[in-house]
Amino acid sequence: MKANYLKFKDKIKAVKNGEINWPFVAPPFILIPVILIALAMSLPLFYLLVRVWGAENFFSLLFRERTFSVLLNTLGLAAAVTTTTIIIAVPLAWLTVRTNLPGRKIWSILTMVPLVVPTLVGGFAFVAAFGYGGIVHNFLTSTFNISYEPGIYGFFGAWAVLSLLTYPYVLLSVRAALRGMDPGQEETARTLGKTPWQVFWKITLPKLRPAIASGGLLVALYTLSDFAAVSLLQFNSFTRVIFLQYRGTFDRTYAAILSLVLVVVTIFIVSVEMKTRGKARYHSVSRGTKGKVKRNKLGKWKWPALIFCLLVVTLALVIPVGVSAFWLIRGLLQGEPAMLRWEAAFNSFYVSFIAAIVGTFITLPVAILSVKYKSKFSSLLEKITYAGYALPGIVVALSLVFFASNYAFPLYQTLPLLIFAYVILFLPQAMGTLRSSLLQVSPNVEDVGLTMGYSRFKILMSVTIPLIKSGIYTGAALIFLTTMKELPATMLLAPTGFRSLTTEIWNATTEAFYTRAAGPALLLVLVSSFSLWILFNQEDKNA
Repeated sequence: MKANYLKFKDKIKAVKNGEINWPFVAPPFILIPVILIALAMSLPLFYLLVRVWGAENFFSLLFRERTFSVLLNTLGLAAAVTTTTIIIAVPLAWLTVRTNLPGRKIWSILTMVPLVVPTLVGGFAFVAAFGYGGIVHNFLTSTFNISYEPGIYGFFGAWAVLSLLTYPYVLLSVRAALRGMDPGQEETARTLGKTPWQVFWKITLPKLRPAIASGGLLVALYTLSDFAAVSLLQFNSFTRVIFLQYRGTFDRTYAAILSLVLVVVTIFIVSVEMKTRGKARYHSVSRGTKGKVKRNKLGKWKWPALIFCLLVVTLALVIPVGVSAFWLIRGLLQGEPAMLRWEAAFNSFYVSFIAAIVGTFITLPVAILSVKYKSKFSSLLEKITYAGYALPGIVVALSLVFFASNYAFPLYQTLPLLIFAYVILFLPQAMGTLRSSLLQVSPNVEDVGLTMGYSRFKILMSVTIPLIKSGIYTGAALIFLTTMKELPATMLLAPTGFRSLTTEIWNATTEAFYTRAAGPALLLVLVSSFSLWILFNQEDKNA
């Protein structure tokens, strides 16, 4: 007891001397908003606990053979997709940022555009292209009389579609890290006779570790929460089983138990990612000393690099967009209307824009607390903010329906509640990029402001935020893009009469009206590209 008292006393003394950071010495304008945000993010967990509280058959349901089967399926898919996206994205980022790749600017844009293609559209496009009755299947059968078993369904199809449409999360994070990295050490290594490969492996790649980890975390969490692709490709991950359980039975206890297991998996993955970060610092000595980057010459590797970029763009962008265009043109030639749904496009843009602003604004204090005031308490708050991202959209939506109908009825089926759901679901989208940006800000820069007598709030507004401006824009763009593609929460929480592009696509697809789905799908890609334009424009300003 005495030892604990002394330890606590020593800690207080160290805090007063400025030797360690303790969460409660964080400024109130950081700590109080983070606690309120964590409480808000806990609402879905509260709903799940209420659903399973007192369930007599809790343990028999939890330890079902089906539960372990779904758990292995989901973990296997998340691991495979995350690994594949890193293998795809890291070389793409290096080629488009640090080499003399022909058409480097064009490839930078084309390799990022798949980020705006929803998995709903991607899954539909791959089934329509390679599945039974698809374009390839029909062509081979009618032209060459070749009959084959399409292998696009199940694990392979879900892995392929999710990998091709989520690798840009890693690409975005790694590109931002490469562009913000001081090339001084790389130049020094080259002057010492190191080859480009040795420089990349020993100097560049270790510095990219936090960016790869944050991007990989987003991919893993996105895979855990995806519903559209796994449903269309008939793969039993948590989201599909939970959705079927919600739709198929009146007793939602088992679905709530599965959701709780999913939350535990999420916290485990976030914990692994936090451990991967380690205690290393990745900031430069000074952002102002960053030199001009000398691009690596590809030489004989130019053509393999071009083929690699072309293959990725073809699979991830040309096929989904091309198949959608095929169905649209086919429908128009048969006399059907274009069905572009401009009102739905405006609604999607409007709510996504507001969600991006609100989400980025409230993510900032969470990121600052986790980076500048590290402790077990700040780690716990950060983990809580991540939990909502792994929950299926339908679970978050139902929890908010439960909350609004019992405690805040005026908010039921309103835009503020819908936007709040988006923030719960997609806040971690901004966390990764904001964390990476904050890690690259030297604490010495802020210490100078303190020694000059400025308040922490003034230093935050005048020094820190301008330095992480690129990360803020990137985080807002990610929230905007993901909100544009969201489906289940929009279906359950949107005001009466509110229609988005995703609900238009879903309604048409479930009724097998592929021509009707093709127009909104292409329009969704077009509107979502607006955020990519902002993103690249910002990158050019910082270059």
